Amino acid sequence: MAAGGGGYKWFRMHRTPDLSFLDNHQSMIADLAEVIIPRTDTPGAKDAGVGSFVTRMVKEQCDRKTQNNFIDGLKDVESYTSDHYSKRFSDLTLSQQQEIVTRFQQKGKPYPGLVGKVEHKFLGKSFFTTLKEATVIGYCTSKAGATQQLAYDYIPGSYNGCMPVAPNQKAWATK
Repeated sequence: MAAGGGGYKWFRMHRTPDLSFLDNHQSMIADLAEVIIPRTDTPGAKDAGVGSFVTRMVKEQCDRKTQNNFIDGLKDVESYTSDHYSKRFSDLTLSQQQEIVTRFQQKGKPYPGLVGKVEHKFLGKSFFTTLKEATVIGYCTSKAGATQQLAYDYIPGSYNGCMPVAPNQKAWATK
């Protein structure tokens, strides 16, 4: 019985991912990213177009295991939302969305130490890890994120590794 379950898990991780599923769930990905980086006095993830960036990153930069984990994670979010709220994720209140994101963040936490490294090697990145990494990269490299959230310097001066920081000074974005 355990061998059958392990074989099924191996099959699910190594099957050809249904990348069209990502295109069909673009708005849900954007809403998940918006919960991670919400709009405040600066633009949020939706304003920066992070949803399409996450989709493109998963399609083009992730390995097959991570792609399958991400798609399965989206399906899990969709199923959990439907079962507990009888609504789509996009139709929930902000507090309900935050509760769901927190739940999947806890679910996707890797084990500490060597066990976590082995888990990552054999099972790939979890859904939430991939979502969070792609959201942060997409936001920080977007025009809105780099110019309005970060202190973007198009032509930086010389490198000074030990420089005083003023109170409330923004981080630098030079990419």
